[in-house]
Amino acid sequence: MKTKEIEIMGCINVPINTDTDYVIDKFIDFVEQNNWFFGGGYREIIDGHYVNEDGSLGENI
Repeated sequence: MKTKEIEIMGCINVPINTDTDYVIDKFIDFVEQNNWFFGGGYREIIDGHYVNEDGSLGENI
């Protein structure tokens, strides 16, 4: 089967106490339930800043 790629550029806005891994798992579940594939990464953003791996606020976006 011939396929195409759709590039998604956007953010998912969720309540502050929502676990990021939970959201990503739900997104990947949706993709896989439709027999699609997702390649790429994600970054967590709080108050206009990327969140560093240690949980501190990083670069302003």
